[in-house]
Amino acid sequence: MQGAVKTRPLASILADCQPYHNQPGQQMNQSPNQPITESTNQRINESTAPPEIYFHVGLGKVASTYLQHRFFPKLKGIHYIKSTRYRRSPQIIKDSHYDKYFISREFDQQLEDEVKWFSSFYPHARPIIIFRRHDGWVASQYRRYVKNGGFLPFNKFFDVENDRGLWKIKHATFYNNLEILEKYFGSKPLVLFHDELKEGPWAFFDKIAAFCGVTYDKEDISLAPVHRSYNEKQLRIMRSVARTFFGEQQPEFSEQPVLHWLQRRGRLLACYAILYPALLVPEALAPKEEMTPKEELRKIREFFEEDWQRLQRYAAEHNPG
Repeated sequence: MQGAVKTRPLASILADCQPYHNQPGQQMNQSPNQPITESTNQRINESTAPPEIYFHVGLGKVASTYLQHRFFPKLKGIHYIKSTRYRRSPQIIKDSHYDKYFISREFDQQLEDEVKWFSSFYPHARPIIIFRRHDGWVASQYRRYVKNGGFLPFNKFFDVENDRGLWKIKHATFYNNLEILEKYFGSKPLVLFHDELKEGPWAFFDKIAAFCGVTYDKEDISLAPVHRSYNEKQLRIMRSVARTFFGEQQPEFSEQPVLHWLQRRGRLLACYAILYPALLVPEALAPKEEMTPKEELRKIREFFEEDWQRLQRYAAEHNPG
């Protein structure tokens, strides 16, 4: 900062202290005072035509974090607004003048509320959504729940037979999300699948780039994961001590952004204090019960088979190309 020292709100400072992503009007490794040139690959929109806006809406646990760190910021010819600036994205778009914008934020249970909010500013944004087989998705959501201090057994987290679990059947009925996106944006979303990314990442990346009308360089893209998952032993130990350590009530975080961030970080630090030492516990001393029983996963896959087939048909009929 030049000239007189000015104070900034803590929320603004925290939003700017994130790795990996370029700031608005900058490319990575670009000085804040460096003028924008053709090398930024972001053309200023000098016409009165509205910009093109592409909105990746999730879901969670489908490699969204990887894409937000490794791929989306590398797209050329489009201005990427990182996920930590999602709430400010309507104002960022209003105050800048690029031809194209790309926003990414992962949603699950809150998808309709967030899509309704964003579409109130930009109803013609083009949505992108990624799905995963229901059984694998629910299992991954459960592991995240336990990692963050949850203690319920798997069948109390998701009860596919009686729908009495913490997460409900409606949260995993994915075709509903396509109807929500069509309702609020008035266009067909680009529908992709987690298995596509695992089996053929370059073809997967090509679909996103073609949908947005932009390019990328393969040499800029790392296929390494952003972070590795905790192993089963760590999670079994976490689940066994979480009720005593955190209590039975679900955590409630403040709606005030800075306080919410501090509370959430405090909770995560407490979880790490259990997870990392759990690596040192001999397997013989760890709880033996299965994290995600195979029979429960089979029931979930069978229950949602028709929903999965509908997603496949939708993608085949409506995806470009």
